[in-house]
Amino acid sequence: MRPIGVNTWVWTSPLTDADAPAVLEHVAALGFDVVELPLEQPGDLSARTLRPVLGATGLVPSVVGAMAPGRNLVAAAADEVMKTQDYLRACVDLAHEIGAAAVCGPFYAATGRVWRMSGAERAAAYAELREHLEPVVDHARSAGVRIGIEPLNRYETSLVNTVAQGLEALGDLLQPHLGLALDTYHLNIEERDSAAAVRAAGDHLVHLQVCGNDRGAPGGDQTDWSGIVQALDDVDYDGPLVIESFTADNASIATAASIWRPLAPTQNDLATTGLRYLRSLSNGESR
Repeated sequence: MRPIGVNTWVWTSPLTDADAPAVLEHVAALGFDVVELPLEQPGDLSARTLRPVLGATGLVPSVVGAMAPGRNLVAAAADEVMKTQDYLRACVDLAHEIGAAAVCGPFYAATGRVWRMSGAERAAAYAELREHLEPVVDHARSAGVRIGIEPLNRYETSLVNTVAQGLEALGDLLQPHLGLALDTYHLNIEERDSAAAVRAAGDHLVHLQVCGNDRGAPGGDQTDWSGIVQALDDVDYDGPLVIESFTADNASIATAASIWRPLAPTQNDLATTGLRYLRSLSNGESR
C-alpha cells in the first residue's frame, strides 16, 4: 500500500514554525501517513521545530518549493538565477535536516510566467535550465535528497507542460537524484492519456501529487484513477500519493492557483474525502 499524504496548503499559507506543530498534529489526527511541507521562504520552517512533531506524530515528511515571482533559472538576470539557486538549496537543506526523501516543484521559472518560444528558443531554454539546475542537483546529491521537477499546465508556465517536455528539458542531467514530480491536475489538462504519461516517466518518477480534475478531492471526478494506479504499478512507483489543493482564505495563493470557489464544504472535508478514496484505491476497492 502506498502511503497517503496531504499538502498543508489545503489549510494554510504560508506554513511557519509558529503554526506547523498544530497543523501537523491535525494532519496526523485525520489519519494521513505523509505531510507535504511547502517552504515558501527560507526561514519559515526549521528542523528544530519540525523534527519533534514529526517524531511524535509519526508523519513522514516531503518538501515542496514555491516558484514565486522573481524565482527563475531561465531567461533571467544572473543575480536572479543565483538567488533562485540559493532558495532551492534551502529547500534541499530543510529536506535533509528533517529526513524528507524528496524536494519537488516547478523548478525552472516563476509560476504564471509564460512566453512564446520557437523550437530553437525552447531548446536553448532547456540547455540553460540544465546549466543552472546542475549545481542544485549536485547539492541534493551530497545531501541524499532527490529533486522532482514538476510540469505545470499551459496557464501556469509555457516551459514544461508535459512529461515528454520534462524528460527533454532535463536530458542527460536525469539521474537518481533528479527526476520528475507529477500532479494529476496538470496531467488531466496537458496529457492525452495520464496513465501513459506516468509510464513515460517510468523510473524517473520521484513523487506524485493527486487531486480531482477540479482541484478538489480525488475520487468521484473525471480522472481515470484506476488507470493511473495501474500505471504506477507498472513503473514500480512505491512513493506517496499526496493530495495537493489549496485554501481560498489566503488571497495570494488562491489567486495563483485560481481557486475562485469552495471545492468542498470545508477544507477538512476535502482532505478526509480524498483520504478515504485513496485508501480504497490502495485496497483495490475502486478498480
